Amino acid sequence: MHIPVVVGALALTALLLGHGLIPSGIGTWVDALLPWSGLALIPLAVLALVLKSGRGAISLLVPLVVLALLFGRDLVPLPSGPVDLRVATQNLDADNPAQCKALQALSEADLLAAQEVTAQCGLDYPHHFAVGTVALWSRYPITDSARLDLDLGWYRALRATVNAPHGPVTVFVAHLGSVRPGATEDRDRSLRRLAELARAQSGPVLVLGDLNTASTDREMALFQGFQDARSGFGFTWPAAFPVVRLDHVLYRGLTPGSATTSAANGSDHRAAVAGFTTSGQLAPRAGTAPVTR
Repeated sequence: MHIPVVVGALALTALLLGHGLIPSGIGTWVDALLPWSGLALIPLAVLALVLKSGRGAISLLVPLVVLALLFGRDLVPLPSGPVDLRVATQNLDADNPAQCKALQALSEADLLAAQEVTAQCGLDYPHHFAVGTVALWSRYPITDSARLDLDLGWYRALRATVNAPHGPVTVFVAHLGSVRPGATEDRDRSLRRLAELARAQSGPVLVLGDLNTASTDREMALFQGFQDARSGFGFTWPAAFPVVRLDHVLYRGLTPGSATTSAANGSDHRAAVAGFTTSGQLAPRAGTAPVTR
């Protein structure tokens, strides 16, 4: 009577360990929903209870251990630390009539990045740079800036050098193309280009924006040496009941002191918010996740 439960446990374990072998396309969607795969343990546990299967119940420990190894750190909140650079990013939703309200709600950030910007809001920031529908507002001087070609067919990304309290920080803001079932090539190509540009920079680097790429997506391994500043899973989309993190605060050469998500204010994405200290070099902390899985 234990066979159905054992088979289910083995199938879940195989998915957790072998999801990267699933071809891109469907594999991208599997990657995105991987953190939710642990919910399969609930019906399996109920089945083991109904069947009074001790062996079946014991077999569930295998996928449980694998889940703990893969996602245990995501259940640990980011310890608070000193912050001298506050950062926020949000996809505002082009059709959102409350874009200015959404931006004002994030205006405590020293660096505010936004995507799908269509409104003129007159924010109280001394420095601003925009390319198409992506924008960066800064309380610190922007000493260099450029629009980026990520092979999207349009310009929806920028790079800026910000003179932060302890020295320059290179900031990328991007909005990558959406992933469609069976069609990830365009997103993958632009993500690869963005990662190449970010890795090529020296000194502290931030990559902000809606990358349309889940934290667990295999392509996030392109950002070798970067971390994703989040506390817990930090899901941002859809705003009403977030199930995946598409909006990222990737960093290198900075030390995170806080991370959260905040209200959508009319958008279909929640904002990703983080705080850093810019003095010293990167010091990995519990609760920050490398962008490899």
